[in-house]
Amino acid sequence: MKHWFGCVLYLASVLSAFGQVLPASLGGKVLAFSPASTKVYLGSPSIVILPNGSYVASYDTFGPSSNSDTATLLASSDKGRNWKTLTALHDQYWSSLFVLKGFLYIIGTDRAIGRPVIRRSQDNGATWTTPTTDADGRFPMRGRYITGPVPVLVDHGRVWRTFEVIDGDDLREIVMSAPSGGDILDTRNWTVSTELASNKAWLDGKFLSWEEGNLVETRGGLPAVLLRVNTTVGPEKAAVINFAQDRRTLSFNPASGFIDFPGGGKKFTVRFDPQTQRYWSITNAVSNDDGRTNLERVRNTLALIWSSDLRTWKVQRILLQHPDRSHHGFQYADWQFDGKDIVSVIRMAYDDDHGGAESQHNSNYIMFLRIPNFAEP
Repeated sequence: MKHWFGCVLYLASVLSAFGQVLPASLGGKVLAFSPASTKVYLGSPSIVILPNGSYVASYDTFGPSSNSDTATLLASSDKGRNWKTLTALHDQYWSSLFVLKGFLYIIGTDRAIGRPVIRRSQDNGATWTTPTTDADGRFPMRGRYITGPVPVLVDHGRVWRTFEVIDGDDLREIVMSAPSGGDILDTRNWTVSTELASNKAWLDGKFLSWEEGNLVETRGGLPAVLLRVNTTVGPEKAAVINFAQDRRTLSFNPASGFIDFPGGGKKFTVRFDPQTQRYWSITNAVSNDDGRTNLERVRNTLALIWSSDLRTWKVQRILLQHPDRSHHGFQYADWQFDGKDIVSVIRMAYDDDHGGAESQHNSNYIMFLRIPNFAEP
């Protein structure tokens, strides 16, 4: 894998101000900025394309000075060249945007390590419903949940979304789904799968946890779940979880369910493209010769990767890279197909006029990035 790390595309200028446009060849733009001195860091970006062609993006904040319970939404009506702030949604966190039957939805938790909530907007994100009961978006679920802006899949006549429930030191995977033709704001219409536990003995004892599962369509069968896998050392892995026909029971075979996945130790989004007949993702790929480096915090490379079968992944191209791993990161990329392009939003730790990011993890920017002609080498 060393050869593709030579294909480096550096950012051509130092970001120094909110709203600065990145190099035109990248189609990038800063959507939000927070200096490290504020102790408020930017995270959980999500993006969706509305039926009218406009983009809506969201992000939240974390860190010592953040309440960790609010999502901010922005919109662009000119393909990402200019953006405006729409609103801030309190008690909305770690959230995914999606469109169903012409309406815009957001689903996540009500706070960090909170409980699932869902909202709907009928005016393209300007105003939103408020989840107060199980009839209008507040799931009556006990426990503590974590997630990220993972894909919401509409497949087999249902809407599907993953969460992880905390059980001691284990993150147990669950999948929630509802009929796509019904009222998905009424949480009583949703079905919750069985909880799938993990095991620290997997991968010869190198397994730590799994999280931030991607629901992906398969060729003819029920959706599968592709999970981020945290391990003590590389090479990085992802885990493939399957459904039983009852749409409630999850299963995992540790002998065959782990796959090599560039960047699998960090959050990623996977989607299937019917035009190329490939699965695509944007990840923090790391070469496999890094010894005992903590790969979970190596986020200084952003790569576009693909697979024809969900199991064997190849790097298409390097999108962004910086030689420093400690204070530079292009991470948590969420994205959508837009014709021959991919449009994405990225949590970014990078240089600024205030001393730069606190670390590669504690990001000071949210960036919009267009990837033109993504299927070309």
